Amino acid sequence: MANDTSALPTGLLLDNVYRDHDTGPGHPEQPDRYKVVTEALTGAGLVQKTQPLTQQPCEDDHILLCHTKAYLDIAKRDVASGRDELSTGDTVICPRSLDVAQRAVGGVVHAVDLVMSGKLKNAFCAVRPPGHHARPAQGMGFCLFNNIAIGARHAQKKHGAAKVLIVDWDVHHGNGTQDIFYEDGSVFFFSSHQAPWYPFTGWAEETGTGKGKGCIMNAPFPAGSGMKEIGAAIEGPLAEAAAKFKPDLVMISAGFDSRIDDPLGRFTITDEQFASLTKTLRKFAEEHCNGRIVSVLEGGYNLDGLGKAVAAHVGALV
Repeated sequence: MANDTSALPTGLLLDNVYRDHDTGPGHPEQPDRYKVVTEALTGAGLVQKTQPLTQQPCEDDHILLCHTKAYLDIAKRDVASGRDELSTGDTVICPRSLDVAQRAVGGVVHAVDLVMSGKLKNAFCAVRPPGHHARPAQGMGFCLFNNIAIGARHAQKKHGAAKVLIVDWDVHHGNGTQDIFYEDGSVFFFSSHQAPWYPFTGWAEETGTGKGKGCIMNAPFPAGSGMKEIGAAIEGPLAEAAAKFKPDLVMISAGFDSRIDDPLGRFTITDEQFASLTKTLRKFAEEHCNGRIVSVLEGGYNLDGLGKAVAAHVGALV
C-alpha cells in the first residue's frame, strides 16, 4: 500500500442507465441531473482526461452489507407492485428503479475495487438515485440504497481496508450513513450540513456510541453558511481526527445542493470552493492512504449549478 499512485488515472463512472430512474415531472431529483453532469464533464474536457468505468448490477449480498433483508424485500416488492413511492419513506420509484439502484451500488463497488487494487488513484461516480439518507431498514429522502456506505463495507470486506473515512458535504445530513456506522468504529463519518433542515438529525452531540464513540463528527451550520464555516470544520477538527484515525480509503458523499442558489438548500459554496475542498481531501488521502478516494454523487438540484460544481470537483481529482 506504499506505492505511489499519483501517475494513475482518475476513474469516471457515467452511464445513461442512471437516467432510467424516472421520478416524474417537477421532481427535484430528476433524470436531467445526470444529463447536465455528463454535458458539463464533456464540455470541460474531463471525460477525455479520465478512465471510463462501467456500471453493473450488484449482488444482494452487497446491499445486505448495510441493509436488512427485510428492507431489501420491501424495496423489491414495492417496485414490483407498481407503487410510485417506497412504503418506507419519501422516495419516488418507477418500474426501473430497483435495477437502476442496484447498478448505482454496483458501479460504486466496481470503482472501489479499482481504486483499492491500485488501478486508479481515485474515482467519481455520477450515480442515481442518491444514497446517504438510506438507513439500514428504511429508504427515504430520494434514496433507495446507501451507495457510499456499501462501498465502504465492500472495501473492508474484500480489500482489507481496516478504516474508511467518509466525508459528506451535502447540504442535508447523511442520516442513513450515520445510522449504519454509529456503533461501528471502523468507519469515521463526517457531515457538514444545514441545520435545522431535513432530515432534522446530525447535531454536534451525535458522536457515536460503543465502539463508534468519537467516530461520528457532525458540523451543523445555519442557513447562509458557506466555505468559511465548512472549510474551517474540514481543515480543523476533521483534519485532526483524520490524522489520528489514519484511514485506508477516503470516500466523499459529494452533494452539490450545498452550492449557492440550490433550490433545496441555503448554503453558499461556489464551484471554485468545491474544487478547493476536493484538493483538501486529496491532501488528506495522500497523507494517509496513498491518495485513494472514491467520490459518489448525492444531491444537487440547480441543474446549471450542478454541472458546473461537478466539473470543478472532478477537475480537482484529475
